[in-house]
Amino acid sequence: MKFSTSTQNLLAGLQLVSRAIGTEQVLPVLQNILIHAEGKRCTLSATNLELSIVTSFEVQIENEGSITVPAKAILNFMQYNQDGEVLLETSEGTQLKLHSKHAKATIAGEAASGFPTIAGIQRESSLTLAIPSLLKGLSLVTFACAKTTSRPVISGVFTRLERGALILVGTDSYRLSEFKMDTAAASGEVSCIIPARFLEELKGVIALERGRAEAGGEKTNEETKDGEKVAKGKTGLESVDVFLSSQQIEVHVGPTRLISRLIDGKFPDYAQVLPKEKTSTVSVSAKELLSAVKRMHYFAKELNNNITFSFTKSGVHLTTKQTQIGRDESTIGAELTGKETKIAISSTYLIDFLSRIDGGNIGIELSDKMHPAVFRVPEADRYLHLIMPLRMSEE
Repeated sequence: MKFSTSTQNLLAGLQLVSRAIGTEQVLPVLQNILIHAEGKRCTLSATNLELSIVTSFEVQIENEGSITVPAKAILNFMQYNQDGEVLLETSEGTQLKLHSKHAKATIAGEAASGFPTIAGIQRESSLTLAIPSLLKGLSLVTFACAKTTSRPVISGVFTRLERGALILVGTDSYRLSEFKMDTAAASGEVSCIIPARFLEELKGVIALERGRAEAGGEKTNEETKDGEKVAKGKTGLESVDVFLSSQQIEVHVGPTRLISRLIDGKFPDYAQVLPKEKTSTVSVSAKELLSAVKRMHYFAKELNNNITFSFTKSGVHLTTKQTQIGRDESTIGAELTGKETKIAISSTYLIDFLSRIDGGNIGIELSDKMHPAVFRVPEADRYLHLIMPLRMSEE
């Protein structure tokens, strides 16, 4: 194998696929990146057997071939190489030589035959999603998923297609986010649980691919050897293509593919926890509420992050329990429709939610102190966030 390419393109590709490499791998080869040169393109691949990322870009090839090399070694060389072009060449079968104007290195690799095969999935359904709406939905949903895998079904985002809208739901049993977004195109049935980690990596890949496209790394609407569309040059990426099978998901972001297993199991029937009726509705500034909760969290965190909210006609009064280091309280202007009420809510969960809101007012729907509070954002009318109440201290 022998080819030359721009340092920028190779480094961008390496950074993309290395996101699939975990910190702890049972098989040493999973710490490697597969480099494959064929036709006019170089394809880079990495996997941890749960998540796989594959990307490609144009290069000038003298000899086709493949090799797998340690990700850390080649990334270290490329990150600190200041030359604009680099030549990659294999020697003695498993040695990769890198040459540029002022630097050269040899990395001990392994034969490509020892690297796991990353095959495309059997496509049973497909979606095309606009990137701005997708990123907004992921930002508002994935944070609510469980961070541990003790209950795998709630460590992912429940995704279903209903009446032309894609519905994303995340929960950890104490809070829940639901976001509905339009699809540019869809075929087949969609009802699955996508690992939250995969979706977090997808956000990172979209950001990196947008940067690569804006830098002019790929030509507009160029077709790869397999007929896949690549990035739209300096206009940037506008959408992603999603393909699903019964057990896997594959997402195409420009010339990059992400493949992951889906989570097997039945997602909780979350409709049962959504309050059927409300007795109070409050409109309050998200910015003011976030500022007050952040300040009061210093005291609230001493006792289960508990903040008591009293909703009255004159505003919202927030108080913390008395702790050894003190207590705090605050009053914020708000508009209340319905009866006055109280509820205790976790300051940590409120900060997580409010930090993702782009200002303006939010609506809070309440039933009583025993039922969850439902938060709505007027600018995102197809989104709701729910937080279960805490035991309220009666003073």
